[in-house]
This record gives sequence, C-alpha cells and structure tokens, in this order.
Amino acid sequence: MKKATLSLAIALSLAGLTGCQTQQDASQTQSLQQVEQLTFTQFSEQFINELWKESPTWALYSGYHKYDGVLKVPNAETRAQSLAFNQLELTKLTSFDIETLSTSELIDYRLIENLLKRDIWEITKFKSWQWDPSSYNVAGGFAQLVNEDFAPLDERLRSVLSRMENVPAYYQAARDNITSPTLEHTQLAIMQNNGAFSVFSEELLTNAKASGLSEDEKTQFTQRFEAATAAISEHIVWLEALEQELTRDGARSFRIGESLYEEKFAFDIQAGMSGKALYQKAMTDKTRVQAEMAKITTKLWSKYFKTAQPEDDNLATRQLIDKLSAKHVKRENFVDEVRAQIPELIKFVDEKKLVTLDPTKPLVVRETPAYMRGFAGASISAPGPYEKSSNTYYNVTPLDGMSDESAESYLREYNHWILQVLNIHEAIPGHYTQLVYSNESPSMIKSLFGNGAMIEGWAVYTERMMLEEGYGGFEPELWLMYYKWNLRVIANTILDYSIQVKGMTEEQAITLMTEEAFQQTAEAEGKWRRATLSQVQLTSYYSGYREIYDFREELKSAQGEQFDLKAFHEQFLSYGSAPVKYVRELMLK
Repeated sequence: MKKATLSLAIALSLAGLTGCQTQQDASQTQSLQQVEQLTFTQFSEQFINELWKESPTWALYSGYHKYDGVLKVPNAETRAQSLAFNQLELTKLTSFDIETLSTSELIDYRLIENLLKRDIWEITKFKSWQWDPSSYNVAGGFAQLVNEDFAPLDERLRSVLSRMENVPAYYQAARDNITSPTLEHTQLAIMQNNGAFSVFSEELLTNAKASGLSEDEKTQFTQRFEAATAAISEHIVWLEALEQELTRDGARSFRIGESLYEEKFAFDIQAGMSGKALYQKAMTDKTRVQAEMAKITTKLWSKYFKTAQPEDDNLATRQLIDKLSAKHVKRENFVDEVRAQIPELIKFVDEKKLVTLDPTKPLVVRETPAYMRGFAGASISAPGPYEKSSNTYYNVTPLDGMSDESAESYLREYNHWILQVLNIHEAIPGHYTQLVYSNESPSMIKSLFGNGAMIEGWAVYTERMMLEEGYGGFEPELWLMYYKWNLRVIANTILDYSIQVKGMTEEQAITLMTEEAFQQTAEAEGKWRRATLSQVQLTSYYSGYREIYDFREELKSAQGEQFDLKAFHEQFLSYGSAPVKYVRELMLK
C-alpha cells in the first residue's frame, strides 16, 4: 500500500519548472509512441517490469529479486513519483482498443486498470498514509530476505545490508506523514513494530559476522543494524507517546463512512454489486442458515440433553453448540494439532479426486512470526509466481500469550469440528491449493494481482464442498459447526458494513456475533478489533463464496450428468486469482 497525498510542494514537484515540464512531456510522448508499437501481451510484461521498479518490496514478496536491496522512503517525493507512475501507465493502458483484445486479455486489462485507479485513489483520496500508523513497518521485507532460502545467504545478507541504509529515513518519513491517526491503528503499530525485533535479532547480527561478507561489509552491517534497531526503538517510543495523547485528547474515528466504503468496496471486491447490496443479501442468508442449524439442533437434541428443547430456535442452537464446543484440543497442543490434520485432508482430496495436489510444493505449518501477530489467528503466506517451489507457510498463532479464560474461549470457538473446517479453509484444498494453482496461471497479471474476494471465496467454498463430498462422514455435529462457521462468514459482511457505515457499537457487534452467530466471546472481541483495523476485507469471504458456489450450481444444472467436479475446480483455478465474474466469463466462453 502506498502512502501519500498531494501537498503544494508535491504538486509543484509534479508540475515542475517550464523546462522540466517540457522534458517530462517529451518523455511521456515517447513512452506513448512506444506503446503504440506493442502488443497487449508485450505491454503487460513491460508494465510488470516497471511496476517492480516502482514497488520493490512488493516485488520481493512476489519472488522477483532484482530490487531486493531497495527500501523506498515513504516521503512526499516518493509519493509524487508513485502518482506520476500510475497516471502514466493508465494513459498507456487506455491507448489500447479494447475491442481488439481477447477475453483473457480484456480481463488483464481490467485488472491493471483497477490496480492503477485504486492506487491513485489511495494516494489522493483515501489517504490512509495520514491516519494508519500500522502501515509503516519494515520487518516484513527483511523477514522475507532472512527466512526464505531463495539465494545464497551472503547474497541475501547483502540485500539486507542495502535495505538497512534507509530504515532511519523510513521511520522519520512515517512520523512526518502521520497526522490525525486512529487510536486503534496506533496501538497495532506499537505491537507489530515491537515484533520487528524478532527479525532484527542478535541471531541476524551473528549470522552476518560469521558469513562470507568482507570485513568492510561486516563493519557496515553492524553499523546499519544498530542504526536500524535504534530507529525502530525511537519510532516505538514516539508511537507510545502518541497513544497516550490520543487516549487523553481523543482520536480520529476508525469508521470511514458510506462514500469511502463504497469506493473501496468497488476497488477491492469487484463483485458487480454495491457494498450495501451485499449487506442486504447477507441479512437474508443469515436467516436461512439459522433455520438450517435449527433443523440439525432438533435432530441432535435428545442425544445430548435429557431436558425439553427450548421453543426459541436460536437459544436451543446456542445451547447445543455450547455443549459440543467443550470438545477441543489442549491449548499447548493447538499448533501441533493443526499440523497433524494436514495429511488427512490431503488423503481425502486425493481419494475423492476433487483436485490435483502437487506434492512438490511444500506447505509448512509454523507459529505466526511476532511481527505479524495481532490481526488474525491463522493465515497463509504464499510464495509469488516467480518462486513457485518456495515454501507456503500456514501461520498459526499459539495461545501461550492468552489468559486461561481467553484461551478456553478461543479453543471452544476452534473446537474439534471447527478446527477441521479452519484447516480446509486455510490449507487443503483452500488457500494453499488455490495459490499454488494461481502461480501456474499462464497470465502473470492474473497471478500477481489477486482479487481478495476470489481468494477468500474459494477457501470458503471448499469448506462446504468437502462436507458435501463426504468429509467427516456426514456427521450432523460437523454440519452444525460448519453452518456456525459459515454464519460467521455471513456475519463478517453484516459486521463490516454496519461498523464502518451504520455506526454499529462494540456492544451491538458482540451481541450480533455471540447471540445470532453463536460465536465465543473471545472470538467476537477479536473480530471487533479486526473490524476496527480493516475496511471491506471482511466482506470478501461471503462475496466470493456466493459467486463461486452459485456459478458451480448453474453449471451443474446446465451440464447435468456431464458435469465433472474435478474438471470444474481445475479449470476455475487455472485462471489465477482473477475476480470471479471474470473467471465465470472465461469458463463460459
């Protein structure tokens, strides 16, 4: 995410003096003339190469290592350059006649267009660079260099050495940028920047001293390491003082309001409907899923209770879920249990021939690194399309930092049945599988510029698909817990829109999640926190899921006995991480 706005100084730097402007115009004219001689495929390749110069850390995450040693300072000059880059590339893009493009090329066109327009919107209108201190953290890029074995250690350490040069300036620019921040994002920034010391550790310094770097490089490495860690410490002290000030005097609201929400929704979800329309759809689905849960509750009630079932369906369902939730793994075994379930999921997918899994693409379950904690309890860190053979990490946060009460609540949420659904979602055949396929897409654009609703929607879709195909032996308890999990996805959309647009309070949000979506208090409190730190992203699960599932059912109805589930999955996944509406268009073509 780029940070910036157009102050008077930036505007002047863009306009320049008359001579500079003439020179810039001439350069842009030459660039546009060159584009006229390119095919769209050639332009796409050229665009990606230029994008990596503009966004070197994104390139690093994607497995493109030409600019690993570059850490851009997020100051006014850099922001002006980013804006100019996006505007020029958008002008180049619109020089193509879309009527001459193939369906696949047109989708790539739309993805590039959305990326460029969203970046311009972020810089000039959304302006989270001003109010979100958590967006400033250097740890991720350095962790990628230190932890990923994509090149010899000495080569990676030299990139670390180069990147460290700009760390002090990076954090100074961050402090210069931050005005009117939210308290919630400030608190997250403090926690995650403290986590940066898990990357900038004594172990890193020891490894550098024992490496094949020259003596001069080792000396410089130590100097820059000390300067970088001092800069991080200084920034944390500044953030802590800012937190006290915001707590005392009040802070900007984390709520972005309806106008910005709908604009962000359009850019991020690309679903062909408004955020409000999706919210209304979710409200209807909530009632339907609650009714399905009530049927299962009636079926199971006498198995678990000797008393009469309450007349209130939601109350009965909640009591049954509470009873079942006591069955869960011990807190100290949480990460190990996740790790142990992966082979079972692989076996089921292979036996049922649901999708082809590539055994050469490793999935590594690990404890969530400290600099990534505080946002989600489980997540996937996947390699980019340039490093298809690198590890995919399933990040699972251990519960050792929780109180006994909070840990028990968390474990009841991720009980014996829900934990299986979580692993389907995050790993097999959910995120891990989809992202492996995405890296194999012949279109680099579709692989790189992944649509969050498609990615999350696929993971949610696989949860239901696995149960439909017999995972868990059609156990009603598992189906009940699946519906509970699915209801959480629906509630995510209701929650996100209600909080950001309708002013839902924390008390109302907790009531929705615990009383109507049957979540544990600890999970509900964590989701409230997440909803205050992000916007729109929580809707991606439900939006993508409904589009994928409804499309599959449409094809099944049209094709009848000719429908092949595995073929559907593999064709659907072959188009990278493009928005579902575009994948649908390609498959119907």
